[in-house]
Amino acid sequence: MKRTCTVSGQAFEITAADRAFYEKLQVPMPTLCPPERERLRMTRRNERTLYWAHCAATQQRVLSMYHPATTPFPVYSLDHWWSDNWDPIVYGRDYDFTRPFFDQFAALQHVTPRMSQHIIANDQCHYVNQCGYSKHCYLSYNCDWSRDCLYATNCLKSTDILDSLFVEQCELGYQLINCKNCYNVAYLQNCQQCSDSFFLKNCIGCQHCFGSVNLRNKQYYWLNEPLSPTEYQRRLHRLQTSSAQHLQQLHTSFLRYLAGHPHRFAEILQSESCTGNYITNSKNCQHCFDIHKGQDLSYSTVYKDSTDCHDCMAGGYHSELCYEMISSGQDVYNCQFVSNVWTNCTDILYSELIVSSQHCFGCISLRNKSHCILNRQYSEAEYHDLKPKIIEHMKSTGEWGQFFPAALSPFAYNETVAQEYYPLTKEQALARGYRWRDPDQKQYQPQTVTIPDHIADVDDSICKALLACEVTGKNYKIQRAELSFYRKMSLPIPRRCPDQRHRDRMALRNPRQLYARTCAASGQPILTTYAPDRPERVLCEAEYLKVVV
Repeated sequence: MKRTCTVSGQAFEITAADRAFYEKLQVPMPTLCPPERERLRMTRRNERTLYWAHCAATQQRVLSMYHPATTPFPVYSLDHWWSDNWDPIVYGRDYDFTRPFFDQFAALQHVTPRMSQHIIANDQCHYVNQCGYSKHCYLSYNCDWSRDCLYATNCLKSTDILDSLFVEQCELGYQLINCKNCYNVAYLQNCQQCSDSFFLKNCIGCQHCFGSVNLRNKQYYWLNEPLSPTEYQRRLHRLQTSSAQHLQQLHTSFLRYLAGHPHRFAEILQSESCTGNYITNSKNCQHCFDIHKGQDLSYSTVYKDSTDCHDCMAGGYHSELCYEMISSGQDVYNCQFVSNVWTNCTDILYSELIVSSQHCFGCISLRNKSHCILNRQYSEAEYHDLKPKIIEHMKSTGEWGQFFPAALSPFAYNETVAQEYYPLTKEQALARGYRWRDPDQKQYQPQTVTIPDHIADVDDSICKALLACEVTGKNYKIQRAELSFYRKMSLPIPRRCPDQRHRDRMALRNPRQLYARTCAASGQPILTTYAPDRPERVLCEAEYLKVVV
């Protein structure tokens, strides 16, 4: 079935499998195309934008996802939000059948307290967000079960990682993108089980390799050619990776080198009947990205260990039968149109920030509750009598089946991950009904030192110096743990601020968009994130396996 997106005007397809899923959940078919649905969900996820604020209850100074000048609802410190010193039920109200549901939810949203950051069970990880169960991490986002990670995003079960994106079970890594089970490596992309290597892409099981691509289980390779261990070490010694100037030249040369090699159409490993990119150990996942151990998923991203979910992002962990959900997971079942629904939740609809609760509709900031509507407590019988009446009311207003509108996002568009994956100008965002936040006026200061080219010439005083990004002029500082890492890895001090380095890494990943094109070798049709007008030589799986060494 073909439909036309009510926002973009683009045609999109609803498959038979999609229709069966919507019928199972008893929700209407979507009116937005998959990219616009994802964009709208992303407007409710702020990962990297933090402000200094004060807890509305204790006046304690806290880091907050919410700008203190324009946030209408109270923001609590983590300790206070998780405490029993307040009760979200006091903000409850009766459902008003004379008003649209989203108007009533907005009114509840304006008064119900939120936690300042989405973090849990961390140890000395003060400047992070969307992180849990980690230790000694700094300016890292969406990182779980990790230690000593700095400037990392989407980092899982890793240690001693700096300036990296989508890494899992790695240790001692720098500038990694989509890597797993790697050790003592730098500048790797799409690599697994590699160690003691520099500048690799699409390599598996490699050790002591430099500047190579599409290798399997190799040792002592240099620009895809084998060397003796002695010759390899001699060349490596001459590289001077501790020099900022030489390292930048090496990186630029490696990117040029990659252009001459064929590219796999998609990073889909040990999976069956899947389309998208970066999918592992999965089955029947359609138009999905960054998925691990998924089954029967569609239009979902950064999702793990889940089954029978559509339009979900950032979470999973044994979730099932979920739809239009963001920032949620850990044993979540039958939850739709929700944001930040965590840990043992069942039957949650149109709610936000719900923990260990069941049977809730239109609620905010609940913990260990059941049978609540707009934060008001009901008996089980009352809840199940009122719920279908509200759904019928929402059908009459055209709200049932629609995700939260942009106007209800607590963030400006450019504070959220939507700006990373679907960038807009201020004018475009405002025209679409999104809010926009102009950066707080702050004049950047000139750099106070000249950074030595070699890390060996850098002393501890660099940690007290004010540095300025060579691209944006934004000021940044070097942390002591960071300096120790550079010395251990013989890497120079970066000349760009952490935000710019993150943008540089994001630019090296393909967009989350699929294009129909043909394999450059066989002519077979493929679905790939490489747009048809891009110059790369893209191969289907069968042809790609012929070129790996």
